[in-house]
Amino acid sequence: MKKIFIFGAVIVALFIAISWITSYQQKEKAENNPYKKAELNPATVAQLDDPNYKNIILPDELAKKLKNHETVTVYFYSPTCPHCHKTTPIVVPMAKEMGIDLKLFNLLEFDEGWDTYHIDGTPTIIHFEKGKEVKRIDGYREKSVFRDWFASIKKSEG
Repeated sequence: MKKIFIFGAVIVALFIAISWITSYQQKEKAENNPYKKAELNPATVAQLDDPNYKNIILPDELAKKLKNHETVTVYFYSPTCPHCHKTTPIVVPMAKEMGIDLKLFNLLEFDEGWDTYHIDGTPTIIHFEKGKEVKRIDGYREKSVFRDWFASIKKSEG
């Protein structure tokens, strides 16, 4: 009986240790990822080291920019969207090359964005000027279509 009690105590101690370690690791992840969240979807975690997914904007940041009547271009995407997987490697480098500060909004992590910004599907890119939506493109498109779309933004800004 004494052995069973000791064995049970060891198992309980192991579960407590594992729980503490997991909690600690999640806290560290929250401090070290751009989403400021401990619990991230595995599809998002898989993209953390991808250079195409570095210019993240959080919901509060976007809301503040729009409230302050700023101009911002936002790429709404989901890490689980196959069309986004094809679109991101096209639009992120292209926007950078064209001098557009393209912000990325992860709808998988912040699903309130679907309703807030009237997103019907991903990928969707919206250009806001003075806090108001002025231009939108959605779905996967050919590279030339995205280039023309970004060029029209540059033209309207400048």
